[in-house]
Amino acid sequence: MASDDALAQNQAGNQGNSQEGQRRRWFGRGSAGPAPTQERENDMDLGGTTTEGVVAEAGNAPDDGSPVGAGGPESASVVDPASADAPTEAPLASEPEVGTIPAPPPEALAALRARGGDDAPVELPLVISIANQKGGVGKTTTAVNLGAALAELEYRVLVIDLDPQGNATTGMGISHRNVEGSIYDVIMNDAPIDDCTEPTTVKNLFVVPANIDLAGAEIELVPAFSRELKLRRALAQVAGSYDFTLIDCPPSLGLLTVNGLAASDDVIVPIQCEYYALEGLGQLLRNVALVKSNLNPALDVRGIVLTMYDARTKLAEQVEREVRAHFGSKVYRTVVPRTVRISEAPSFGQPVTVFDSTSRGALAYRELAKEVSRGAARRSG
Repeated sequence: MASDDALAQNQAGNQGNSQEGQRRRWFGRGSAGPAPTQERENDMDLGGTTTEGVVAEAGNAPDDGSPVGAGGPESASVVDPASADAPTEAPLASEPEVGTIPAPPPEALAALRARGGDDAPVELPLVISIANQKGGVGKTTTAVNLGAALAELEYRVLVIDLDPQGNATTGMGISHRNVEGSIYDVIMNDAPIDDCTEPTTVKNLFVVPANIDLAGAEIELVPAFSRELKLRRALAQVAGSYDFTLIDCPPSLGLLTVNGLAASDDVIVPIQCEYYALEGLGQLLRNVALVKSNLNPALDVRGIVLTMYDARTKLAEQVEREVRAHFGSKVYRTVVPRTVRISEAPSFGQPVTVFDSTSRGALAYRELAKEVSRGAARRSG
């Protein structure tokens, strides 16, 4: 029995170490806090703060005019009353480990949201890539519905479907079979982008469709000259014709995504409120930095939008706190909820703002459009 208990404790310790290492890979080296455990969730339920948060507060609070942590056992450890008789092998430090970010208490979430969003003025025209190499996080949904919401604000909007799946095309009511030109012709055959642009049922909203031919573009681009800048040169032909150009990038970091980033002024990153969606975020940000240093010095991450938020789960709240604590004002205040109406709208070939204009999803994307545009003056006629 004693050997079984020791084996169970050893396995639990190894699992905890692997979870902590996984969290550190989300945002890069030494950026994420410790992995969530049942003990941390219990701490949040009972006191509203985690043990690490209590320790961090103790390390910053003055005691009789002197800073805590300068001396004394109180600043060096936190002792659980239930285990007072048990020997402690590694007491908790009075300050969090360098490079970690203690999760803020739940009551601070509203304050974190209030700090979100950059209020700097926007200069139009603007080309924005909607990018994340993780699939299923809401890139296409955000491109379609954000574009429709911006069009409602009287901006002239062009959505470029750069995903071979072509979901943004069908999501705006355009059939792949009924188009004469696509983004494939623009990139591979140097077709004028105006010849491949299709109007939608939404006023001021236009789309450059994609079809299955785009799936072969990744391979065909390999021997092409100046392959990374083909989309940028094509968009230069219509510069000033649209206030906002939204590029729906594929769920990869290949040549199509590089073309989108090289042609853009900014990047918006949708993040699903689940932990798997955070794993590749650090790699995406590194790729953005590479494109910025080698191809597009003006490229910047405009913002991060949290999608598929389910308020019924603690997991969504924890992910939001972690992202907001790490990225601060880069995260938009608006959180897009997980709703059935958003999922139903593409089957009718309509943005959710048209399909159900009073739904929670439609209202969320309208608020997001206001944050993205920041009241910028229209330029195109």
